[in-house]
Amino acid sequence: MAEALLIENAFWRSPATEMLKHSLQANAGKRGLRLQVRTNADFLDRDAFLGLPPAALFWDKDIRLACQLEQAGVRCYNSARAIALCDDKTLTWLHLKGSGVPMPETLLCPLTFPAVGYPWVDFVEQAGQRLGWPMVIKEGCGSFGQQVYLVNDAEEAQAILRRCVGSSLLMQRFIEESAGRDLRIYVVGGKVVGAMERSNARDFRANVTAGGQARPHLPTKQEEALALAACRALKLDFAGVDLLFGRDGPLLCEVNSNAHFKALSELCGCNPADAIIAHLLEELP
Repeated sequence: MAEALLIENAFWRSPATEMLKHSLQANAGKRGLRLQVRTNADFLDRDAFLGLPPAALFWDKDIRLACQLEQAGVRCYNSARAIALCDDKTLTWLHLKGSGVPMPETLLCPLTFPAVGYPWVDFVEQAGQRLGWPMVIKEGCGSFGQQVYLVNDAEEAQAILRRCVGSSLLMQRFIEESAGRDLRIYVVGGKVVGAMERSNARDFRANVTAGGQARPHLPTKQEEALALAACRALKLDFAGVDLLFGRDGPLLCEVNSNAHFKALSELCGCNPADAIIAHLLEELP
């Protein structure tokens, strides 16, 4: 029987992560693939990198471990570089900004150091003049929309920046027509396997974890092409791609290399886990 690793985080457990693991294991078993579940705490000793299967479903953001596995000859799905580019939204934007993928107008916030902070923030006024108010501020690293802020003026923006000292940050034009609405399109192996529209009447963020509701969505050709182009540019094997409803067409919001798919599976009757396993088997040596 073919074997591969399934890497999960040793310190984070939730019903959604357990469901994801069991779904991947069940679909792997049906296709004759045995998944060895390991955590990122299982590789402290160099001997742990000996005799490993040729591939790993890397369902974690411990990029340094992914790099070590790749150095040991293990093909990671997704790769360490792809995860790194997605895990920091500022790096996602930098990587895609010359690729033709449409995104909201974005400015990178100048980085400071925790011990220094922002003794002056004149650049916030400049950003507001360029992007307009309100504008969105995002921490580079964050999940479930929790590190995304809508600020109405320079005073609110300054408060957020001072709270996030030391973090990578971006400032982005607020897409008002997409307030509380977005699309999640799940891509595996260069194909769309499912999509849903999320909406939230009480928050500018559409995330289900922020109180949003979801419904099945049939992507337009333009939406599908945008999601696939983003995944190609980032060299992702699978991802959840979030799109905004722009005035002149869809805009890329962000790309999630380790996106959960419980809600999508239940809503749309699709099976991203099986598509991921099939993709891995197609590429196994």
